[in-house]
Amino acid sequence: MLNGSSPIIKCSGLCKTYDTGRNRVEAVRGLDLEVHSGECFGLLGPNGAGKTTTVEILEGLLAPTSGSVEVLGMRWGAGGDRALRQQIGITLQETRLNDKLTVVEVVTLFRSFYRRGLDPAGVIEAVSLQEKRKARVEKLSGGQRQRLAVACALVGDPQLLFLDEPTTGLDPQSRREIWAIVRRHQARGRTTLITTHYMDEAERLCDRVAVVDHGKIIALGTPSELIARLGGGHVVEFAVNRQDLPLELGRVSDIPGIESACRQRDGFLLTVSAPHLAIPRLLERLNEWNYELNRLTTRHASLEDVFVSLTGRHIEDDGGDSASVGPGHAGHAVATE
Repeated sequence: MLNGSSPIIKCSGLCKTYDTGRNRVEAVRGLDLEVHSGECFGLLGPNGAGKTTTVEILEGLLAPTSGSVEVLGMRWGAGGDRALRQQIGITLQETRLNDKLTVVEVVTLFRSFYRRGLDPAGVIEAVSLQEKRKARVEKLSGGQRQRLAVACALVGDPQLLFLDEPTTGLDPQSRREIWAIVRRHQARGRTTLITTHYMDEAERLCDRVAVVDHGKIIALGTPSELIARLGGGHVVEFAVNRQDLPLELGRVSDIPGIESACRQRDGFLLTVSAPHLAIPRLLERLNEWNYELNRLTTRHASLEDVFVSLTGRHIEDDGGDSASVGPGHAGHAVATE
């Protein structure tokens, strides 16, 4: 991130409401956001949090119900849309490409939409598809298609790259290949905004993250800052097997070294600053009260734990996408002259 630089993305009081006929759905509720040049910025949250709706407004695909949006110092609908599209690259949640075109034909087609850009062959190599350059889209695997979609977004040499859930449904190897592409883009001093519900992905890629829930930002900072706000660097998860006498949260939350405690679906989650002190005392108490330990695991705290601490639930507990209430955008957004 370039300190002191003007925001490359700035939105204030952003709202988006859909009228479904029976009720009004608030997908985004007064969201304020700034993204600076050169950073990889993550919008994190469960499906239905409002991430995709926010990004589609920033991309110029949706109009906000209210609020202001500036991208690269310009506003959508103010007469500079074509110039703005020349400087951004977009990969949507789902990209539909002509199955009969080859990889090189697709990337060359997208290169033609930009006045200036990169050599298609170089972009194909950058996303590790050179061995598939003559293969038709219909013959590509899911991970290869996603890398092709990213190539289409990169071939215009964008100042700002939007990636909406770029690794959803991909295998671990394909996810890492997408991560490498994002890192190379950022190494060139360019900016990336990525949405994801994979917290490990955000920790690996993002300089700063905004945790979004129910259309609002509930936490903002670097991954390490947000984790530090938990008050403990470790997490202890445990469960007991006495159904006749449920364990009360207050019986363990006051143990020295435990910073916070919450109940999970099948056990308890503790944020701990001193696990070498807290765990032995926890076991002593469980033994005193005749609770038999079912399981116990320890690990370093993560962004997932930040979300649990803020909302009281895991990120995968929610279903449905707020953005799906409005018009869908399954195709790939492209630049025009």
